[in-house]
Amino acid sequence: MEHFIQLLSDALEKDSEKIDKKDEFRNYEEWDSLAVLSLIAMIKQNYNITIPRKDFDELNTVSELYEYIQAHR
Repeated sequence: MEHFIQLLSDALEKDSEKIDKKDEFRNYEEWDSLAVLSLIAMIKQNYNITIPRKDFDELNTVSELYEYIQAHR
């Protein structure tokens, strides 16, 4: 999870110390359309998966996103 948070931090250009697994990532001040694209690219590059839009829209917290990735690797 720590590695994922660091990757998320890089993708969102947010200090990793300010990211908690319980956070709703869409509520971050840094969240915008560019952040979405950066996050999608990071997941594809590091985990080799593409999350379908329908599934992505249902993920809310950092932990949910991480668990989804782990389940679909």
